[in-house]
Amino acid sequence: MTAERLLTHHWEGTVDVEAAGGVVLRQGPGGPQVLVVHRVRYGDWSLPKGKLDPGEGHVEAAAREVEEETGVAAQVGAELRQTIYPVPDGVKRVRWYLMSPVDGDPDQRPADREVDMARWIPADEAAGLLTYPTDAALLAEAVSLVDPGGAS
Repeated sequence: MTAERLLTHHWEGTVDVEAAGGVVLRQGPGGPQVLVVHRVRYGDWSLPKGKLDPGEGHVEAAAREVEEETGVAAQVGAELRQTIYPVPDGVKRVRWYLMSPVDGDPDQRPADREVDMARWIPADEAAGLLTYPTDAALLAEAVSLVDPGGAS
């Protein structure tokens, strides 16, 4: 496997690290907004995600990780595609879910060693901010599910 991130609906290969995350969308004044995080360790902008705890399912992990990294509790919806990529421990798979906010405000979440900033940004501006093209592709998929006609 190359160092590139692969975006797929189903992965048949070996997985060494399981993770889950969310594409959290809300309707803003100018159209859809997405919740993004800035990770200290990597200096990147990404969608909230994290490793599964022992015995935890992907849906539960996605909801927990989104809330831990953003301060926003969110309802888990449809499963999106998966990202597969190499990490020091082997191959990591992240299962992604479309999510909608229920409670919380990323501005009220204190910075920590993992995530120093979480914020809402207009979905149409996110591709220019997100570090990974796979995150931008997931966002486009999520927006198309919420707004199949593509209207803002």
